[in-house]
Amino acid sequence: MKNGLYSIHMHMLDGVKGRDSGVLILRDGTLLGGGPYFWSTGSYTCGNGTWKGELRTNQHTRLPDPFARPLSGGQEVASGFSGTFAGDHAEAFGTSLVGTRSLSFRATLKRLADS
Repeated sequence: MKNGLYSIHMHMLDGVKGRDSGVLILRDGTLLGGGPYFWSTGSYTCGNGTWKGELRTNQHTRLPDPFARPLSGGQEVASGFSGTFAGDHAEAFGTSLVGTRSLSFRATLKRLADS
């Protein structure tokens, strides 16, 4: 996994409606990133085309649609993931713990620039 700035697109699985997009900076085992409503920090390890890690996500801005509600309900979310990478692309599957509820997700990443 190369250090750099990555776009990330996440989709919830198991019939849960939800998605998010943003950017992540991956640098020497550290993850930093976010988007218009959420920010995340975490860590990862990688080798031989696979990677795994953990991240914590928090909301920094309310959603503009009063009828939309974040899956997290405004609380910090802890997630773990594992996946594969090749060249400038990566994929991960993971689980987020939201209160006492576990939610599965799939994420795709594309490297945009060196960091």
